[in-house]
Amino acid sequence: MKMPCGALLTAAILTAVAVSPAPAQGPQPAVVVTYIEVAPSAAAEAAALLRLVAAASRGETGNLRFEVLQQIERTDHFAILEAWTDSKAFESHGAAAASKAFRDWIKPLQVGPYDERPSVALSLGSIGAAGSGGSIYVVTHVDVTGNFKDEAIVMLRKLAEDGRKEPGAARFEAWQQGNRANHFTLNEIWATEAALEDHLATAAVREFREQLGPKNGALYDDRRYKNIE
Repeated sequence: MKMPCGALLTAAILTAVAVSPAPAQGPQPAVVVTYIEVAPSAAAEAAALLRLVAAASRGETGNLRFEVLQQIERTDHFAILEAWTDSKAFESHGAAAASKAFRDWIKPLQVGPYDERPSVALSLGSIGAAGSGGSIYVVTHVDVTGNFKDEAIVMLRKLAEDGRKEPGAARFEAWQQGNRANHFTLNEIWATEAALEDHLATAAVREFREQLGPKNGALYDDRRYKNIE
């Protein structure tokens, strides 16, 4: 499949980027992670489409952050990290022409579902925190059995708050999935791979993983990405 030229997506993007800058952050932003898996042969085309929708989305009212990531080891796996002033702004984004066009164009490339997970922030750092060109992004899905949900919230908040203080940490956030309260996301940015490895070797992280182990409802799923904007 060739990239569309002059189609709805391009027109929608040209309109969206002309919108005035997003307003200031509200007290409780809506945060969203989306996982997209495409056929290996379609990875370059999917990356190009993601860059286009990112450019359009950042111009929309209420957008605080819109990042598109490509997994380092499996380049046909992508993630979108979003932050919006509130759930209404996110819902408006989903109804926008650029969003609808993007989903239409990405769907034929997908080999898995469009896995969108609206969440709430348990521990959120500076909304403007971002990485540099060589930064390592880590997105981790944490799933605990329901009876351990409250304990996991306390543990994840502490991990994120402590993690933001470490050398090389540009971002460390903990989110809770809106429709599955025992599912969580860790959203991290590290300046270098060495900084990430040092973090993983700390006593605090080892203790966290040991305590979390018996509470897990699924494998601890941490994936490393690069920003492709």
